[in-house]
Amino acid sequence: MTRPVPIGVCGDAEEVVDRQHTLAAHHPELPPVYSTPDMIRLMETASFRALQPFCDEGEITVGISIHVEHRAATGIGMRVHARAELESFDGRFYTMRVTADDGSQEIGRGTVGRAVVHVPTFLARMRAKAADQEASHKE
Repeated sequence: MTRPVPIGVCGDAEEVVDRQHTLAAHHPELPPVYSTPDMIRLMETASFRALQPFCDEGEITVGISIHVEHRAATGIGMRVHARAELESFDGRFYTMRVTADDGSQEIGRGTVGRAVVHVPTFLARMRAKAADQEASHKE
């Protein structure tokens, strides 16, 4: 990132809770409420959207840490809104303050860490890693 990212820059993401976003989708004995992994995914999407406009060509940000509390249940049909706000950065590492609400109350909050990666370089490293692993299994 050659362009500075101002503290306080925000990103948003929304979705309507469907059965696929619930605990019940993972196990039929669990209640049909919005799952923590889906809430975190929405928070990550909001974080990505906040930072992506500042990335250079070929760059994206990827999640590197999650510290989140899921504080209230949300049912099928409710709209969940996630917001991410840049709290701090250190070089290519960014800390986003994240919240999620369902229109009636805050359902989650915490921080998400993200790092800038150059996609072509990142993919080359992943290919090399896979090739090294494959070679070590053949030995």
